[in-house]
Amino acid sequence: MSPKRPRSQRRNYYIDKDFQTKFILKFCSLVALGSLLTVALIYWLARHSTTVGIAQGRVAVHSTAEYLLPLLLQTVFVELVIVSLAAIAMTLFVSHKIAGPLHRFKMMLAKLGDGDFSSSMKLRDGDQLQQVAVAYNEAVEKINGKIKTAKNASSLDEVKKTLNTFKT
Repeated sequence: MSPKRPRSQRRNYYIDKDFQTKFILKFCSLVALGSLLTVALIYWLARHSTTVGIAQGRVAVHSTAEYLLPLLLQTVFVELVIVSLAAIAMTLFVSHKIAGPLHRFKMMLAKLGDGDFSSSMKLRDGDQLQQVAVAYNEAVEKINGKIKTAKNASSLDEVKKTLNTFKT
């Protein structure tokens, strides 16, 4: 029985800083926009009603919108901070599942550009772009087959015929 290999895990979740930062900022701006929309909608809906309050022994009559606005702003600000932190964590992990494979593809394509057709693309379970990795591996396998055919050719004509199957 062979020993089990430890599962491959990336230790760095912030792989493609530019892509992941933009991804996170887009989600955080959506959260902020939602919070702002909530405040505006409640304020707009409450503008035609009145609220009676007693402060320091005095009765005060205000529009409900004016009465609620300070409390609403405080509540939404706290909610915005908490939800933004959760959104940052979630989008960091989600973008990691995209940025990691993209980084891996860049490395593999650089190897191909250098003429190294020996390695195949391996992605972790749960990573995005699994189907692209399969297509990449199939393409490299086909290219390797054509290279082997050209290497094993007994005449220059056979090599030319194999090379002509490549489109340039």
